[in-house]
Amino acid sequence: MADAADFQGTSASPARRWLRRTGALLAGAPLLAGLLQLPAAAPADAAGQEAPQAAAGAGSVSVAVDSLTPTAPTEGDTVNVSGTVTNNGKQAVTGAHVDLRVGPSLDTRSSIDALAKKSDDVQGPSGEAVGGKYSEKFSKLTPGVAEPFNISVPADELDLGPDGVYQLAVALSGETSAQPWDQVLGVQRTFLPWQPEEAGTKTKTTFMWPLTSTVHMTAETGSNEQQTPVFRNDDLAEEIAPGGRLDQMVSLGKGLDISWVIDPDLLASVDAMTRNYQVRGEDGTTTAGRNQAVAKQWLAELQQAVTGKEVVALPFGDPDLASLAHNGTNVTGSLSHLKDATDVVDDTVETILHVKPSTDFAWPADGAVDPSIVKVATSAGADKVIARSDSLQDNLAYTPSAARPVGGGTTAVVADARMSTAFQGNLTKASASTRAVQRFLAQSLTLGLQSGKQRSVVVAPQRMPSVSQAQAMAEALATLQSGNWSESQDLADAAKAKPDPAANTKVPSTSAYPASLRNQELLRAGFEQIARTQGKLDSFKVILTDQSRVVTPFGRAMNREMSTSWRGRGVEAVGYRDGVESYLDGLTDGVKLIEKSDTKLSGRSATIPVTVQNNLVQGVEHLKLRLTSKNPTRLKISGDAFEEQRVTVNGGHAQSVKFPTSANANGRAEVVAQLYTEDGQKYGAPVTFDVKVTEVTATVMLVIGGGVLLLVLAGFRMYTQRKRAAAREADEDGTAEADDDPDSPQGPAGAPQNPEAPGDRLKQETGAGPRAEGPEQPSDPAPDTAAENADPSGTGERVDR
Repeated sequence: MADAADFQGTSASPARRWLRRTGALLAGAPLLAGLLQLPAAAPADAAGQEAPQAAAGAGSVSVAVDSLTPTAPTEGDTVNVSGTVTNNGKQAVTGAHVDLRVGPSLDTRSSIDALAKKSDDVQGPSGEAVGGKYSEKFSKLTPGVAEPFNISVPADELDLGPDGVYQLAVALSGETSAQPWDQVLGVQRTFLPWQPEEAGTKTKTTFMWPLTSTVHMTAETGSNEQQTPVFRNDDLAEEIAPGGRLDQMVSLGKGLDISWVIDPDLLASVDAMTRNYQVRGEDGTTTAGRNQAVAKQWLAELQQAVTGKEVVALPFGDPDLASLAHNGTNVTGSLSHLKDATDVVDDTVETILHVKPSTDFAWPADGAVDPSIVKVATSAGADKVIARSDSLQDNLAYTPSAARPVGGGTTAVVADARMSTAFQGNLTKASASTRAVQRFLAQSLTLGLQSGKQRSVVVAPQRMPSVSQAQAMAEALATLQSGNWSESQDLADAAKAKPDPAANTKVPSTSAYPASLRNQELLRAGFEQIARTQGKLDSFKVILTDQSRVVTPFGRAMNREMSTSWRGRGVEAVGYRDGVESYLDGLTDGVKLIEKSDTKLSGRSATIPVTVQNNLVQGVEHLKLRLTSKNPTRLKISGDAFEEQRVTVNGGHAQSVKFPTSANANGRAEVVAQLYTEDGQKYGAPVTFDVKVTEVTATVMLVIGGGVLLLVLAGFRMYTQRKRAAAREADEDGTAEADDDPDSPQGPAGAPQNPEAPGDRLKQETGAGPRAEGPEQPSDPAPDTAAENADPSGTGERVDR
């Protein structure tokens, strides 16, 4: 992209400096002309007479600029530059000295990019050395040893010209034993923004300050009333602890004019940590979380930091809009998850932070857009899409304002790509952080000097800056907000700014979407798994007496399954989705039919019990239990092939449901028990068992009845026969005694003197006492029924007759 160099008028002081430089150049012109007229040296001589940058030892010393203050100096400031020089060669460097060199101003944003790519190239131009006392000398640089330097120079001595961005090079010169002449052996170039006075028209800058994280909470909750949440790990506690990444984001952002961009899932997760929570370990076991105090402190600081500031809330879980647009729209129900994630934003953010968030913005990954992404991004109610200028490009010589209409009532808020990507990469080293800060400020100032018109610029950095990146962002932003060429603006105001009529409003085609970003997307299989989990949840929730205990945690977990934070972490994303689905399967299996063994049915009718077990904490209802006979000609259920009965089971209990049956023939009949929801959907696995019918016929009953009657009659006959025989025997005994012993004494009533007690004789006759010897009695009649089978009964369950 070409950039114009249409600068504003200079102040009096820069003008004088410009005149001095012009005069110096004019005075040196004759000398320069004479040098140009000298004959060229022979090639052999040229090798020894080249400029120091071309020496064989060039680049053997690395220069690191760890600090440059102030980052944007003005009149009267003193510029302090500090860092280290390290001899990476094999020979010692003698006569070494570090100088500051000011190069020409960089008129375009592309020239800043070009210089940044060759910032340590000793072959390139380094500018004129300030020299004099503003130099630091080293008698010797030992190989492998880093030596610190610190140079301070008044800004006026740098002889800077008009407002703009200047190249500031820190160069190490010296000589080695192999090349014993003074030469530049190492250099580090950076940028020096120079705007000593207030700009007539300041650029309005919006800096998005993202508070997002990876997924931490699972779908699992405790069985207690509070539903204690379970976290995947305790990493979030490290991020919000003092010195942690999110702690630094809040602490640094507290004093800046920024637009807070927050994922409600992060707030919900930290809020859950303020109470009892569980943490799952690597071995699968859970332990009690112990960071409630840390969570409360972080939330309190965040509440204070956002008071009176703009808060933009992303949909819950920060869903990956590009993945959804490219791979999820053809999967039923995927877009409904995006709407659910948007609907819960207000309650979550306002309840926790006590501020009303803006939900009008959608932010695709890296601001890359195509028509399908814009369509999905606005499907849940957002009418503003945060894009980036390397996606929605402009073929202009200047940078237009961020806002532009892209059709359908949608506004694309195009963030500046150069400024948005300035703080990426490893900034843990002070030198890398300093380069990032100076480059960001240089881009900002050059953008503002392109024209005399005021523009609105948006900066959308990476979603999860590291601690070092956040610190560099804060340093640059503090300079920008206290500088002379920029003023802060909310994101909502930037979206309302008057669009530049020359700016591009055509969204790039789907084929233009970067392949590197597409390779990180959630695949269609992932959305299909989410849809499968949702289907299981829909079938499960209808039987619950308190659906919210299940619907809410699983709904939020499925929002997290679509999170942008899974980009580049595909294996972890699959593991998380599997865990959610597996946990739901376990809950669903908590309501099931108890297995039954084969059952015996003796007789024409009986009842068969089927047991429903509820291992959940809450009760279940809206269930029907259907018992079906696969052979209704042999066995009927309530006079038909099947019967359904409603089922209600309290939590932690079992309920037996009894079905009346009737048998028509002997043999086995297969029976299937199946639970159904009220809408007719099968619930859980069926239970199949056999019923063995052993029907008793009328003929058999008649034979048994006749045999019983014969036994009764035979017993009565035996009794009467024995009674008559006993009477005859008594009469015969009395007559015989009277005839044989006529002189035996007789009582007054004629009774024998020692008669046998009547009761004793009755005992003998009935068999209750010692049996009297006497004539043998007729035997019992033989039974007329078949002998009872003494074999053990078959296995089976008892049924109620």
